[in-house]
Amino acid sequence: MNIQQLGKNTILKEAEALRHLADSLSKEFELVVEKILRSKGRVIITGVGKSAIVAQKIVATFNSTGTQAIFMHAADAVHGDLGMIDEKDIIICISKSGSTSELRVLVPILRNYGVFIIGMTAEINSFLAQQSDLLLHTPMTEEADPNKLAPTTSTTLQSAMGDALAISLLSLKGFTPEHFAKYHPGGLLGKQLYLRVSDLIEPSDNPRVSDTSAIKEILLNMSQFRLGATAVTNNSDEIIGIITDGDLRRWFQKELPPQDAIAKNIMTKLPKSVEKTELAISAFRLMTKYEITQLPVLESGKYIGMIHMNSLLREGFV
Repeated sequence: MNIQQLGKNTILKEAEALRHLADSLSKEFELVVEKILRSKGRVIITGVGKSAIVAQKIVATFNSTGTQAIFMHAADAVHGDLGMIDEKDIIICISKSGSTSELRVLVPILRNYGVFIIGMTAEINSFLAQQSDLLLHTPMTEEADPNKLAPTTSTTLQSAMGDALAISLLSLKGFTPEHFAKYHPGGLLGKQLYLRVSDLIEPSDNPRVSDTSAIKEILLNMSQFRLGATAVTNNSDEIIGIITDGDLRRWFQKELPPQDAIAKNIMTKLPKSVEKTELAISAFRLMTKYEITQLPVLESGKYIGMIHMNSLLREGFV
């Protein structure tokens, strides 16, 4: 079997297990989501080995989508970490077998704490399944590796179940892109969700001429602001056109009379523009779509400045 086929087989095995997981979701999944939704405490997720790593990933997904969660390693719990638990919290215990020695010690202690226990396991008759208040069953027949031993399919199912919980909770809470931006202010993702055009333009980035401006005034204005373009506005600060470096080159190629070289004859009429309150990603998409590098910026329909593609590229919009 070649390398590509080995990889393909692994993915197909896991994909089939995921389809089976989707088909197996029951009323109990709904009860788990409703329990977490009504909870006044946090969700504490625990596990050992690879299940602990999956637990950390689910915690990160929960926190980023509006459900407060923390990770507690099952082995460390009995060595002091139980102090993080409040009786209002919900515990999700993740284990493929549901019968590890750490869980056999931890679960009875958790029951004495009076917290609500949700088990996530592949073994429906396991210790964890029997001791949980609600069960998230992740049914599987075998791991994806040739020896049927390495945690592969099992951890894929655990992670998918965590995603299913997070997205269900997100949807029921009415979690919006604005909420998402609040929790993701860093990096390109955050910038796409909160950075606005007004954040990227300076009051001085305001090249403009009138429709009767001569070629010399146009050239001086464009050289002063170094944005490769200038806006053509009327007396009401409304934009009626734009003159770019390309517009100038095309004008000179026409070899028309010098007296005709005024803004209204050179400009591109009704240029694309963007309101200052719009997200910067909208300006980037508009420039990319129409293959332009400058956009006039408006405030309530009035011209206030120019945004250049370079400003967006510096922020990582690529």
